[in-house]
Amino acid sequence: MENEKKVEKNDILRSLFEWIELVAFSVAFVLIILNCFARYSPVDGASMNQTLQDKDVLILSNLFYEPKVGDIVVFANQTTSYEKPYVKRVIATQGQHIVIDKSTQTITVDGEVSECEKYAYYDPTKEYIDFYWPDIDMVIPEGQIFVLGDNRYNSSDSRLIGTVDERDIIGRVVFRLMPFDVIGTVE
Repeated sequence: MENEKKVEKNDILRSLFEWIELVAFSVAFVLIILNCFARYSPVDGASMNQTLQDKDVLILSNLFYEPKVGDIVVFANQTTSYEKPYVKRVIATQGQHIVIDKSTQTITVDGEVSECEKYAYYDPTKEYIDFYWPDIDMVIPEGQIFVLGDNRYNSSDSRLIGTVDERDIIGRVVFRLMPFDVIGTVE
C-alpha cells in the first residue's frame, strides 16, 4: 500500500515536471522566434486605413529584408522625428524618382503613376487640406525609402518627415495577428 502511494506520487511529480518542461520549452521557443526571426507591433492610429486599423497587431520580419515598393514596413528611430514606431507603405526606394503634384493630387514614380495608389484611401468625410499634398520632386537617396500611409488625408509620412533610413526599419509586415476576425496576410 505504501509502495503504491509512492509510485502514484512519483507519477504525479513526473507528469507535473513534464508539463513544466513543455511550458518552459514553448516559452523559450516563442522568445527565440520573436527575437531572431519575427517581431510583433501594434498599429497606432488611422494612417493605414482601410488596409490596417488602429490597434491591429502585426507580425513583422526583417530576416534578409530588402525594401520593395508596395511593402508595408514598421520603422522607428529615437533620435529623429519618428521616435515611436510608424507603420507605412513603401512608395519608392533608393534611386527612384518620385513626383507628387499638388495641383493634380498625383504620385508618380519613375514617370509612371505609383502602383501603390490602388491602396490609397481618400476619406470622403474629410476636407482636402493643402498640408497633405506638398509638391515633391526628388530622387530617393541611397539607403533611404519614401513612405506614405494608405489613408492619404490622415498620415504623418515622408511628405512631412522626409525619407526614412533603411536602417530604421524594424521589419516588413507579414501577418495580421489581431483582431481574430481578419487574421491573415496583409497586402
